[in-house]
Formats: sequence, C-alpha cells, structure tokens
Amino acid sequence: MKKPFLQEGLFLFGRKRAISLNFTYYRYNKNSLRMHNAYFHFAAPANEPVYSYAPGSPEKVALKKQLSAFKAQQADIPMYINNQEIRTGKTVDLRPPHEIKHKLGHFHMGEAAHINDAIAAALAAKEQWAATPWEQRAGIFLKAAELIATKYRYHMNAATMLGQSKNAYQAEIDSACELIDFLRYNVHFLSEIYKQQPVSSPGVHNRTEYRPLEGFVLAVTPFNFTAIAGNLPTSAAMCGNVVVWKPADTQVFAANMFMQIMIEAGLPAGVINLIYVDGPKLGDVCFSHPEFAGIHFTGSTAVFQHMWQTIGQNINKYKAYPRIVGETGGKDFVLAHSSADVAVTAIALARGAFEYQGQKCSAASRAYLPSNIAAEVKTLAELKTMKMGTVEDFSNFINAVIDERSFNKITNYIENAKKDPAAKIIAGGNYSKTEGYFIEPTVIEVTDPKYVTMCEEIFGPVLTIYTYDADKFEEIISVVDSSSAYALTGSIIAQDRYAIDLATKKLVNAAGNFYINDKPTGAVVGQQPFGGARASGTNDKAGSMLNLYRWLSARTIKETLVPPTEYGYPFIKEA
Repeated sequence: MKKPFLQEGLFLFGRKRAISLNFTYYRYNKNSLRMHNAYFHFAAPANEPVYSYAPGSPEKVALKKQLSAFKAQQADIPMYINNQEIRTGKTVDLRPPHEIKHKLGHFHMGEAAHINDAIAAALAAKEQWAATPWEQRAGIFLKAAELIATKYRYHMNAATMLGQSKNAYQAEIDSACELIDFLRYNVHFLSEIYKQQPVSSPGVHNRTEYRPLEGFVLAVTPFNFTAIAGNLPTSAAMCGNVVVWKPADTQVFAANMFMQIMIEAGLPAGVINLIYVDGPKLGDVCFSHPEFAGIHFTGSTAVFQHMWQTIGQNINKYKAYPRIVGETGGKDFVLAHSSADVAVTAIALARGAFEYQGQKCSAASRAYLPSNIAAEVKTLAELKTMKMGTVEDFSNFINAVIDERSFNKITNYIENAKKDPAAKIIAGGNYSKTEGYFIEPTVIEVTDPKYVTMCEEIFGPVLTIYTYDADKFEEIISVVDSSSAYALTGSIIAQDRYAIDLATKKLVNAAGNFYINDKPTGAVVGQQPFGGARASGTNDKAGSMLNLYRWLSARTIKETLVPPTEYGYPFIKEA
C-alpha cells in the first residue's frame, strides 16, 4: 500500500484579501485508506423557524446593522472557477432596484473562455467528488445550512433585500428559511433514495447504485428567489454531479454570498463553478459540449423552450441523453365560489398578488369573482394601507421591481389597460422610476375573461379581476382551465365542500400546486413540493425526491451466489 502523500498549501478566502493558512490534505490511490462499514441515516428535519423581525427584536437590530454594513462599502465580486476568485476587469455595476443612485459594488463579467474553464474545472473534479462517501458530501451541505441559520443569516437576508428589493419578511422566508430547508431536506431525501433497494430471489443478491450523471450539469437561476438560486446547483451537486452555475445578473449580490458560504462549508474545488456570462454565449458553449449532462433551470418560458430546441438539435453530440429540468412562468389564478368568505378572498388576493411586487412565478395575477360577493371583494381596502419604498424602512410592504426592463414591460400593460374601453383600473396604476423602479399595486377589472392581462404573464404587481355570474360556477371553471398556457399554481376559495371538490377535479391539470382557501403562493420545502406543468415547466417538484431522481443514474447489479455449471433446464428431460 502506498503511503498518503502530504502537501502544504494556501487557502484563499474572502472577497477583499487572501489569508494564508497552512493545511494538509491526502493524495491517495483507491486502496490507500480503509473505508467504514456503517450505514448512515439522515432523519427528516424540521422546517427552519421564520424570524418575525418585530419591533425591538434582536433579529431586527442585527439585520438593520448588516444592511448598513453592506451599503457602507462597495463589493468587488469575482467569479469562482475551481474555487479561485476570477476578476476580468470587465465590470457591471450593482444597484438596489429601490435606490438606483446608490452603488452596492460591481461584478466581473466573463467570456467564452471562462465558460470553458468552468467546464474543465468541473470535469477535473468529477471523479473524486463522485467517489466521495455520501456522508462526507452530506456534511458539506448540512454545514452550509447551519452557517446560514446562524453566522450568515443576516448577510444572506441583507444581500437579498438590497440586491433584489425584498422586504425583511420576504427575504427571511426565502434567502434564510427556504434555502436552509432545501439543503437539509435534500440531504434527507437523497438518504432515503439511497436506501431503496430491489428484492433478491434465492441464490441471488440484487442491489442498486445511484450514480451521478456522466459529464457536467448546467444550473441557470433566476433573480426572484435566492433559495432557488442556491438549490438548483446544490441539489445536483449533492447527488455527486459537478456543476457550472450562472445566476441572473440581478441576483449576483446574494449568489456571491452563498458561494462564499459553500466554500467555507468545505465544498471542494471545481464541484460548483459560479460564472457571470452572456446567456446566448453560455448556451453556445455548454449545449455543444459532448460532456453536457443536464440543465437545471428556472426562468422565462421562451428561454427554456429555446434551450430545449437547441439541446434536441445537438443530441447526437452528447455522451448521454441530457436531463432537462425546468420551471418557467405562470399565470396563476384565484377562483372564488359564491360561498367564499369575503375577507379570506380579499387577503388571498392582496398577499398573493402583491407580496414581493408580484415577482413570483406563483403570484396571483388573475381572479374570478362570483357576482354575489364581487363588489365587496373589489374594494380591496388593504391596498390603501400598503406603504411603498426602500427595504431599509421596515414599514414598507411594497418595494421596487427588479430593473428598468421589467418596469417598462409592466407599465406598458398598465398604460394599455388605461386606454382600452374593455378594461378599467380600479386601484393603483401609478408608477415612477426617478428614485427606483416603483409601481403601485394595480388592479384591473375586465369584462372579457380572455382579456390580455387575464392570459399573459406580467410578472409584476398587477392583478386582473373578472366577475362571473354566481350561478355559472362550472362554466367559469372551464374558462379558468383554458385561458392560459401555464399550469403552475392556483387556488379555490369556498366554504361549499362540493364546490371545492368539483374545482379540484376539473382543474386537475391547471396547476401543479393547488391551494384551498389560501393564496397560491408560499410553498414550503417538505410540505408542498413545488412545480407546474404545461408551459410552466417539467413539474419535477423542487424540494422533493422527485427532483433529486433527475440528477441520478441508477445501476442495477445482480450477483449470482452459486452460478449454474450446465446449460440445460429440467424441461428438456423426457423422463
């Protein structure tokens, strides 16, 4: 047996400076170290508690302090390839959407060469990472979850608030709690998958191995959820895959923070490589690479469909058929029955449509109200008390939309509705981009259930309401089902159980996440696995075993304990 080889080295950590540390690592062949013979189980965790940030609470003080700290400096954010910080000098400024005159810092854009470098680093790390015992891989992600829950909770929340214009509560449920839950629950789910084994007949021992995919996985993540941005690369990596990760430019501030946490948690070099590059250029390089093994995507429907088409056209180039996992848009509905409670309906609409400025793929954006309660619900008195402004003022319920492009798209819908006799603005409708990209919560009332804002995804604080004849509930269900290409989330508000049952059955394909007497947002890891079908994506349910199966490739092994030594079977004997 060869003796382990010891080597001294340097460890680079932090954005501002390199700290020299002596460390020792082992280089060894497959037989140089003795392996354990224990079976490890990771029990189902509890969901991370949500902090309230109530007046005078220690968490409120700590979060405000971290917000001030981030604003007092300008971050110089690198890419991370092979765990090395890469700065190109080609920088892009980062500014809070709610305070566009303030500069948070900048990040360094990469080119095609950096994409190739990231792929090369991932593939170089693949063999050792895939061979790393499961409990060692799991330990990294559990440590990252604990770091976020404790040491870096306010760093993650403050980065998300400033970079993505989320209020304290929206940041807490996203960049702290949901991200922690993804990391902890996925460890548990993968542990349960690994335990699943086939039966063995007499004289035979059968077993199944769950291998990572051959090649590298590409993770492309959105701006609106830091938790999604963290989950897409880590869920694949947890399964033994190596990853190239491209976040949205408008989410880089928090993505950088998460990557630093993963490195501190012990993520080996090359396992996840974080790059900021042009999207089409990324596709050109990755989708033509023979080692491309799969994509984990959340973003626009058009981009996802183009990716799928490109992958199909290049299918002959790949070593194996790539896994395509994506969650895209939504045109999410709230359907109220004549038995619906008025207050329940109004709050489901107010929260579902306007939390995080409607920038959730699950946000309520179309509502169907029965004529007997429509007038009362449409007053939406809650909107008059919703304050709008910066995230540092915790009394603001509404903040800014993500960027000028989004601002222009959303306000174009509002302006068209103002000019159209078939539509009426009954709340909000004002906006300004002088200080930040602010749009008032806006409610449009229409007389046509197929009006454009009832069918197209807007992705902003705009809710469209249609009033239907209270006696025609079954007919309106068919309208709900046929008005949009999407099928992500939806809800039924009713006290009549027969109405709930009817809507649940008739709308079986209209929403991957269906809610009863609640808003259509707020899925919790381990409780409501999330994803939709039709144009909303592949419905592979983030936060469940279903998603993790997509990043595994099973190998079944049959061992015959006493092999036969003759070819003949009993049937060939006549007597």
